[in-house]
Order: sequence, then structure tokens, then C-alpha cells
Amino acid sequence: MATTVPQPPAINAQPPSRPFPGMHGGGGSAGLIPGAGELRAVAERSPEPARTGIWVALAAIAMSFAALTSALIVRQGSGNDWQHILIPRILYLNSAILVLSSLTLEFARKTIASYIRGEGVSRSQAMQWLGATLALGCAFVAGQYLAWLQLRSEGLYLATNPNSSFFYVLTAVHAVHVLGGLGGLLRVIYLLRTPVPILRKSTMDSTSYYWHFMGMLWMYLLFVVWLKL
Repeated sequence: MATTVPQPPAINAQPPSRPFPGMHGGGGSAGLIPGAGELRAVAERSPEPARTGIWVALAAIAMSFAALTSALIVRQGSGNDWQHILIPRILYLNSAILVLSSLTLEFARKTIASYIRGEGVSRSQAMQWLGATLALGCAFVAGQYLAWLQLRSEGLYLATNPNSSFFYVLTAVHAVHVLGGLGGLLRVIYLLRTPVPILRKSTMDSTSYYWHFMGMLWMYLLFVVWLKL
């Protein structure tokens, strides 16, 4: 009579995977790490949907500012009430501040990558670069507000003439988008400050792309303002 012999247990079986704290959704093996794995190494993975989403958002922002520029050019050629205004000098200082903030953010991104890979870089070093970027971003927004105050002191308001109207609209809409970037930086800082860092590489990259785009967009707007207004 045949007998059934039970299969012996596997030797050196791998421990079951467990979800990585702070990672949600994704399906499949996304957000899972081996039982003896390195948490920070998994946090460095970059899902493609996040990259696609940020490029779509940046394209939409670029199209909106292209439409504003087209409206400016059409309005300039449609009447004789176009009166050129003197650009506040603080705008040039603001430009330098925004460029410097892009540099500090790149230092932050490289420092975070080294920290995730365990290359002897401390988390506090990355936090310092992120803090510097956040401070420079706030200084840029404050500088834009000072530029608006200067125009007001000269009697130039939103409805004074078409030139001042476009100046306020272009700079204010850009400042609102910069505030969105500051919110993204705060989120990165929060995710990095948790006891077990849950900052994904895709989040850091998307925030960096957005911030650098704001810098390039501002340079374009400064040229338009200088040339047309």
C-alpha cells in the first residue's frame, strides 16, 4: 500500500515581505521590503506615474503663462494707452535669490541621496540645505511683495494702466505658484524628519523639477516684463 511522505520544511527560507511604513497602494511588490532589508534603500525607488504627473502639471503651467504673454502682446498693439513703467530694481535681486535657491535645492537632493544610500551623510546636513532653500523661497516672495509696494508708492495700481495690470497679474500668478513650491518643500522636510524617513525619491525629484521650473519661468517673465512693460 502506497504511503505519502510529507515534504520537509525549506531550509533558510526567506522571511515574508512586509509593507514599508508610509507607502500606500501601488499593487504588486511596490512598497514591500524584505524582512531584513534596508528601509532607506526602498524609499529611493521612483514610481513612473509621479514623474509623468509633474511633467503634465508643468506643461499646463507653461501653457497658461504662454496665454498670458500672448494676451500682453495683443493688448500692447491694440491701443495707444500703453505707457511703459520703470521696473523695480529689487526684481533683479529676487532673480538672484531664486537662482541661488535652485542651487541649494540641488545640494539638498544630492545630500539626501547620499544619506539614503548610507554614505556617511547625516540627515541634519540634508535638512540644512532644505531649510536654506525654503528660506530663500520665502525671501523671493517677500521681495516680490516689496516690488508691488514700490509700484503702489509711485501711484501704479492694478487698474492704473495696462502695463501695471499685466505686471501685477504676471508676478502675482508666478508668486502663487512659488508658494505651491514652498508647500512641496515643507512636505519633503516633513517626510524626511519622521523617525523612519519615508521620503520617496519620486517626491524629491518632483519637488526639484517644479522648483527649477519656477526659476526658469521667472527668468522668462523678467525678460518679458523688461522688454514689453
